Amino acid sequence: MLFLYTKNKARDLISRSEYIDVLIFTVIKCQYIEYYNDGGVIMGNLSRQKRQQMLDFLETLRKQHIDDESIRAFAEIENHIRDKKYGLVWEKHAEKVDEELIDNIPIFTENVEKKISKADNKSYNFILEGDNLQSLYLLEKTHNGAIDMIYIDPPYNTGEQDFVYDDNYVDANDAYRHSKWLSFMSERLMIARRLLAPNGFIFISIDDKEAAPLRLLCDEIFGESNYEKTDYIQVRYPEKTLKSDMKYHKEIEQVLVYKRTELAKPYIKPEEYNYDKFIYSVEELTDGREMELGGKKVIIFEKGEYRIVKHPVGFRDGLKEVWATGTILNGNSSGRFFRDYLDGRKNEDGLGVMYKVYDIGDDQYDYRYFTGPQRSTATKGKYYQGVPVDKMEDGSQKVTPIPNFYDMAGDFGNIRHEGGVAFNSGKKPVKMIKRYLEYFEDKDIVVLDFFAGSGSTGQAVMDLNKEDGGNRSFILCTNNEVSEKKQIAYFIEKGYMPSQPRKGTKKEKEWKRAWDYFKCTQEYDAEIASEEYQSLGICHSITYPRIRTVITGKRPDGSDYSEGRLENLKYFKCEWTPRKPEEYLLSNALCLHIREMIELKYGIEVDNIKNVLILNKTDFRKTVLNREISDNIENIWVNQNIIFNSEELEKLNSYEYKYIPEEFFGQELKEAAE
Repeated sequence: MLFLYTKNKARDLISRSEYIDVLIFTVIKCQYIEYYNDGGVIMGNLSRQKRQQMLDFLETLRKQHIDDESIRAFAEIENHIRDKKYGLVWEKHAEKVDEELIDNIPIFTENVEKKISKADNKSYNFILEGDNLQSLYLLEKTHNGAIDMIYIDPPYNTGEQDFVYDDNYVDANDAYRHSKWLSFMSERLMIARRLLAPNGFIFISIDDKEAAPLRLLCDEIFGESNYEKTDYIQVRYPEKTLKSDMKYHKEIEQVLVYKRTELAKPYIKPEEYNYDKFIYSVEELTDGREMELGGKKVIIFEKGEYRIVKHPVGFRDGLKEVWATGTILNGNSSGRFFRDYLDGRKNEDGLGVMYKVYDIGDDQYDYRYFTGPQRSTATKGKYYQGVPVDKMEDGSQKVTPIPNFYDMAGDFGNIRHEGGVAFNSGKKPVKMIKRYLEYFEDKDIVVLDFFAGSGSTGQAVMDLNKEDGGNRSFILCTNNEVSEKKQIAYFIEKGYMPSQPRKGTKKEKEWKRAWDYFKCTQEYDAEIASEEYQSLGICHSITYPRIRTVITGKRPDGSDYSEGRLENLKYFKCEWTPRKPEEYLLSNALCLHIREMIELKYGIEVDNIKNVLILNKTDFRKTVLNREISDNIENIWVNQNIIFNSEELEKLNSYEYKYIPEEFFGQELKEAAE
């Protein structure tokens, strides 16, 4: 469907909505038309059906506007619509959260019982419970362009009940499971892009089921030029035993890495140069035989006329052994010399020969030793290089390029109880996420994970802060989804369902059909609303307990886990408030949730002692005019609708106060004419 708006109306919509693939701005009866998506002139994801709808609508517009400029504008739009784009095409699927957004505004409410404060003068970390799309809409209001790093581990859409769409698992037989997944991911990634700071990076874990479409989707959203690399992560050993019905053994997963802009540069940590590999020396037992190769003086030593000594430890004047093969043959002067002048000389000089080549290399010596093949069937040779001259001084550093393959099979095999909480489904090792945190030299970054799951990202942030004294902070978004395994166990325990038959028996299929029917009943829907049932959800039973364990150093059962971390945590839950309330003003309802937005944006606690929120005159009198509090005030946020007299304004001006940011709920209040 194509939407027709005035230019100003369209700009307002762009700031708050990404549901519209193409917006047509009509100015002065369609005198010129332009179409935007996040600031650029593009045509978004168009299915065949949507493309035809747009063309039909254009035809209707043509009949209404017949002036020359309009006709030219319509023709240009049609060309873009018909233009075959390289990339993905999928059917867009609206989620329940999209439907909720039509009539409701997302808000945060704090669960104060889950607050943890252990570090004075340190930013708060946050857990946001609810649909992550709901949380992301609110984060747009507080962190637009302010997130330094995003790491996510989304559902892989394997068809094995790993992907929940609108409260239902999407199985392998769903004809729309790929388009549902792409629709699901695209909405979230478009917001993620806007959240990233100009120097920010996003890291996305995935396996081969959706790796290819995800790459195309990210190219479209972040820009192909902002693709950095794909990391290949070994997650299990080849000999690991898997389920008997599996045909292939998956050892590798992937992490896609994208930057926000060209300003994003990974920090490559320099390492102190050491001599561990420089363990060889050469003893010349004769004067050898002199000749010339490639314009260079060369001394040839026959087998038995020299000895290569291997020392137990490296040393400053030692030599390093390098195989002259592969990319080495083209990569440096020694490799090229071997390729051009020494390769194949075994037919002339014999086997086991050593060549001393002068005027080559960048080490302290004015020569370099080469050896040819040692056996008749061999073709490879070696050379021996000294420590580069620029690395001879103590404290010299080297820079090692960032790899794109990590063997982490051992780490994945030992993460069951990492963080003091057992979790078997898709848990990622802290060590892996710390690698990505080290892309940033700055130790004061904000990290977001909106598929937080087990909370590994939060622990990685806190562990690295502990190691290097950093002040990084994290925001974790996760729902409180209850796994089917826990659902079954719960309802069997409550007596709603018969005990599950043993797997592989004839009764198992019958029981499964009964379970699928039961899930659709009102009885089930009513039950899941219970506090007891909600406690089984992943956020309540895994994410929060893990973060609490790491901070406090105590496992949920009270046993010791570690010495703890000097960190702070707040726990917010996503809820809704109506866009058009009947019995009260929308502004009054939204004012009740301004505190959470300020706390999230600035990583603080609004305690009305040090950090003060003034929504009305009563708040002003209780804080600014209160002598017991006024001297402790550091920050003030003021409702700009309050009218102060001259005396009150003078008092307020004695502080560095800020108005409540309009981006919090300003657009919603405008729409409600408040």
